[in-house]
Amino acid sequence: MSFSLPNAYFADSSDPINMMKPLRYTFALLLTVTFLTAQAKVDTLVIQSPSMQKTLKAGVVTPDGYQKKKNGPYPVLYLLHGYSGNFSNWLKVPPQKDLLQTMADKYQLIIVTPDGGYGSWYYDSPVDQNSQYETFITQELRQEIERRYRAIPERSGRFISGLSMGGHGALYLSARHPELYLAAGSMSGSLNVSGIERQNLLPSIEAVLGPKAENEQVYRANSIVHMVPQLKQNGVHLIIDCGVDDFLIEDNRELHRRLVYEKVPHEYIERPGAHSWAYWGNALEYHLLFFQKARAAAEQQALN
Repeated sequence: MSFSLPNAYFADSSDPINMMKPLRYTFALLLTVTFLTAQAKVDTLVIQSPSMQKTLKAGVVTPDGYQKKKNGPYPVLYLLHGYSGNFSNWLKVPPQKDLLQTMADKYQLIIVTPDGGYGSWYYDSPVDQNSQYETFITQELRQEIERRYRAIPERSGRFISGLSMGGHGALYLSARHPELYLAAGSMSGSLNVSGIERQNLLPSIEAVLGPKAENEQVYRANSIVHMVPQLKQNGVHLIIDCGVDDFLIEDNRELHRRLVYEKVPHEYIERPGAHSWAYWGNALEYHLLFFQKARAAAEQQALN
């Protein structure tokens, strides 16, 4: 199934990928720090990860009507950050500072921004026990969100998306766990880790997958462009979005070509723009529209 989305205005900005710094985690106990906006509410959760034996943070944006206990349960979007980022990027960096609050209110859903580490690529690393982010997001964080919030605890109410490294992560996790997510999206995704040669990125991948020269098959098996058979079988609704001036545009086009060749339903969008927060902030609503339509289609199918 393919959904058409409207044209949108786009503004460009400089690439911030090397401007982000890792967040140091200092809390030992689970706690919640809350601050109020005019509409939506934003929580910061500090969560113990048993798989990594450390605490991690996640932002949680609940929509304006959430405080009324009769409302809900709500669908949940897990929104992943990029390389060298942290959980707060989506809350603080977009040009529209209240972007997630506005989107949570407009689409009446919960938005969760997990911490994915400086360069985890959202893998369960076979070489670093302290980098088990697949388990953290698909199990530990998900279970905590569904325990603490009025979240729909079923596939029909879960979506996942992200930018750059997070775009890779969203598609990768949905491919590996199709039973968890109804739909997945990628914005400027780094979709071919087996082909990455950039000096500032390859070492981070080798840190979690091992030396590339010794693990070529592992790299291919964990690159989205080589996981099209899984994506075809899984039935997850997919949206892929990339700017025409992005250094990752050819990887996105290659995935699109392979999906078309294998007749995998998906939405593919190219617009003017580079690897920038201006692009990602603009792209988010396209993904939310797509997810909303995917959920409506699933609900209609369940009634038939």
